[in-house]
Amino acid sequence: MNAMTVTRSARRMVALAVVAFGCCSLPALAEDPIATVDYACKEGKTIKATFYNASVDLVLGNGKKMSLPQAQSADGGRYATADESFVFWAVGDKAFVTEGDPNVQTYADCVGKRQ
Repeated sequence: MNAMTVTRSARRMVALAVVAFGCCSLPALAEDPIATVDYACKEGKTIKATFYNASVDLVLGNGKKMSLPQAQSADGGRYATADESFVFWAVGDKAFVTEGDPNVQTYADCVGKRQ
């Protein structure tokens, strides 16, 4: 048995172990977006929202980008950080954002246009 045969055999054993035991999993495929909406808000502010099954990717007019998971809501789509310090609400073609104080909308009266 030469070195070439040993190397091929070792590669096959590693490949079989990966398949059999699931080690070294492959990255998940990217999810296709459900919709992308451009919101125009009060004070000339803007939000670009790309919606997925259980999350939203936001690009705020100031350049800030974030991904938020969907949160519990009785009405519309509510997306929030774990500590609720940033919340994005979307109901129909309307949306708003609260940051910190849940009673103060930092992006208010937003009206969306679907791309």
